[in-house]
Amino acid sequence: MKRYMMTALAAIALMGTPAVLPATAQATAAEATLADTQQHGAWTALLQAYVRPGEDGVNRFDYGALKANAGDVAALEAYIAGFADLDLAAMSRDEQYVTWVNAYNAVTVQHILGRYPLKSIRSGYIVGPWKRVKTTVAGREISLNDIEHEVLRVDWSEPRTHYAVNCASYGCPNLKPTAWEAATLEQDLADAARAYINHPRGVSIRRDGKLEVSTIYKWFREDFGGTREGVVAHLLDYAEPGLAEQIRANPSIKSYDYDWSLNDVE
Repeated sequence: MKRYMMTALAAIALMGTPAVLPATAQATAAEATLADTQQHGAWTALLQAYVRPGEDGVNRFDYGALKANAGDVAALEAYIAGFADLDLAAMSRDEQYVTWVNAYNAVTVQHILGRYPLKSIRSGYIVGPWKRVKTTVAGREISLNDIEHEVLRVDWSEPRTHYAVNCASYGCPNLKPTAWEAATLEQDLADAARAYINHPRGVSIRRDGKLEVSTIYKWFREDFGGTREGVVAHLLDYAEPGLAEQIRANPSIKSYDYDWSLNDVE
């Protein structure tokens, strides 16, 4: 664990030098990558240390190991504190987007650590903690709920946001094992959509041949075209050939499912 702490703290040191973030039209690929590394390197270090990709296709997070490492907990807190004074207006649209997504995911991990051990992010709540858990981004105090529903879903018409923000649950799309970065955003969103849709958490075929899909596609149907047909069209955009053939054979959504169990290591 000492190696993990050194990695995370080294990334924090990178953040000590503010990045000069050029406009999208002026930025080269190298400049965009450097800006991502300077802003989100600490988060990447922590994710690489504690995300455990499983053979079952599910990424789990070792909350217990992180909570036991005071240095890395401090690194997480310092990374989150760094969002308070950011100048979003100086960033490109993609840089703003990944900033909000990374803030959401990091604060969610911080919230779980504060209550760990627990069985679900919803434990102790009637609905969940999202309106109560708050952070400060660019001088604005904001809840997790508002980051997702008042910023990301309002300011970006991007249904794949639901594959980017992570609610610390087994049923959620995977927590990415590195920070989201502007330089690779489009490819990463496509990869995240593909990984979830082609996993049983996203789509499975019932014994009657009809579809059981994640409740995400019910909760946020309006983001996926507003109809079941729109959801199916979205699924087909990312389904592997075998799954796509099964969907086309019987494109009827019969049921929904979501597992709120904590995405903790087994």
